[in-house]
Amino acid sequence: MIRSMTGFGAADGDVGGGRVSVEVRSVNHRFFSPSIKLPSALNRWEGDVREALRRKVARGHVTLGARFEREANEESPIDEARFAAYVAQLKGLQERYDLDSTLDVGTVLRLPDVFAVTAREELPPEAGADLVAIVDRAVEALLAMRTDEGARLATYLEERLRVIEGALDRIAVRAPERVTEQRDRLRQAVRELTEGLAVDEHRLAQEIALLADRLDVAEELSRFRGHITAFRAAIGAQQADGVGKRLGFLLQEMLREANTTGSKGNDSAIVADVLLVKEELERIREQVENLE
Repeated sequence: MIRSMTGFGAADGDVGGGRVSVEVRSVNHRFFSPSIKLPSALNRWEGDVREALRRKVARGHVTLGARFEREANEESPIDEARFAAYVAQLKGLQERYDLDSTLDVGTVLRLPDVFAVTAREELPPEAGADLVAIVDRAVEALLAMRTDEGARLATYLEERLRVIEGALDRIAVRAPERVTEQRDRLRQAVRELTEGLAVDEHRLAQEIALLADRLDVAEELSRFRGHITAFRAAIGAQQADGVGKRLGFLLQEMLREANTTGSKGNDSAIVADVLLVKEELERIREQVENLE
C-alpha cells in the first residue's frame, strides 16, 4: 500500500542512566533528506541514527530531535554559567512578550546542556544500541501514520480515477458520432460548392478517410486506459523505494494523451470532458507529490 511522506512518531526510553525522548517528523521531498538534532551527550551516535532512518524511510524530509534528561547528582554538576544565560534569556522573552513571570528551576534544568558533562559522565558504548532502539520505535510510529495517511490518499485517488474514466467513456461514445457528423457536413459542403456538378466519389472518399483519421481518438483513449491500469497497479504495489516517482511519470503520460485528445477534439462536448480530465489529473498530481 502506498505511504504518505507526512507523519509523526515519538518514543522514549532509558539510555546510559538517563532518559531519552525522540520525536520524528517528515514532510514531502523528492529524495531522502534527514535532519538530525541530538544533545551533546548523544552526538557520537548521529551516524547510527541517520542509518536507522535510512533503513526504513525511502523518501521525504525527515527531522529527528532528541532530548536527554540525566538525574542530577554529585557527578553531574550544574553548569552555572549556562544556567544563568538561560535564565537571562527567558526573563528577556517574558518581558518582551508580556508572558507569565513564573519561572521555576525545573524548567531551566530541563534545557539542553545545563548539566556539565565530565569525562566520567560520558555514556558507555552500549548506550548507542539503546538509542537506536528508541529511534526505531519512533520511526515505526512515524511509518504507521504515513501508512494510514497513504490509505486515505489511495481512496481519494481511486475516486478521481473513476471520474476520469467516466469522462473517457463519454468521449468514446461521442467520438464516432462526431466523425459521422463531420463526414455528413463535408458531403453537404461539397454538394453546395459543386452546385449539382458531378463529384469524384473516390476523391471524396479519400478526404473523408483523412478526416476520420485526424479526428480518431481511439488510440489515445486506449493508451490512457492502459496508464490508468498501471497507475492502479502501482498504488497497490509493494516497493521498498516507494511508488511516488512512478505515479508521477504515469501522470505525465496521461496528461499527454489528454492534450492530444483535446487537440483532435474540435467538439464542445469532447473538449469539456478533456478539461474535466485535466482538472482531475491536477488534483491527483497535488496528492502524488506527497507520496513516498
